[in-house]
Amino acid sequence: TLGTQTDYRDGEAQTDPYSPEYIVRSGSVPEILTLATLTWGRGLPAGQAEMEIIDRIREKRAWEAALPPMDSPSNIAKRLKMMEAMERKEWAYREEEIDKLQKVQMEVFKKLLQRREENRNELNAMCLNNHWQNHQKAKEEKIRKIQHDCALMLRKLIAKRKNWMGKLERRDIIREYNDFSSQTYAPLSRIGFFPDSNSDYYAVKNYYLNTFAGLCELEKSVQPSVFPLKIKAPKPKCIITKTGYIKRSGKLEVVVAQVHQ
Repeated sequence: TLGTQTDYRDGEAQTDPYSPEYIVRSGSVPEILTLATLTWGRGLPAGQAEMEIIDRIREKRAWEAALPPMDSPSNIAKRLKMMEAMERKEWAYREEEIDKLQKVQMEVFKKLLQRREENRNELNAMCLNNHWQNHQKAKEEKIRKIQHDCALMLRKLIAKRKNWMGKLERRDIIREYNDFSSQTYAPLSRIGFFPDSNSDYYAVKNYYLNTFAGLCELEKSVQPSVFPLKIKAPKPKCIITKTGYIKRSGKLEVVVAQVHQ
């Protein structure tokens, strides 16, 4: 009825397979002892490379068993010749292994160089894109300035073309007052008019309103019958109780009547 929750997964908690202890009889060399250096994760479970190593070990043991004894000069010469042939075979096998390893390393180097080249190309493309965007922004800003200057020069040329002979014209007051963008309504600052400096030009300035003495004099000139105030309180539109409280129904009736009107 109880369970436990560990912090490790099954793959991390799995141990190496159990290897029972063994006893080797005297005078015997089991073939399986040649694989004692292989452990789980290092050669086990056996693959193609491990099977090739096992076949080479078997071939070497058979070759060692086939060596002639060193009991005569002919057998010694034959033994030396067989050992030289085996040594050349071993060197050829090692060279083949070195070639395979170099090929694998070359493939790894090619992939690394290709990846570095791709990263460099991507970075260069990003830099070129940024430069292109900056040049495009500068180009658009320059085109906008050229168009603005072009419009300004065209307006100047149009204004000069209206009176290209330089003749003096009389002032047309009716046309100026009819055009709200003329100098009469909207004078320019470059001709000496500053509207902010005379902001109180149209303000009403009255002696009787701005000074205390004027107010006193104005009060003396007014008839006494003007001063008494007669205010009539408006009649309530709602029904009021004796205590002066307006009912909620009365308020709603007034609102509904206003909405109806």
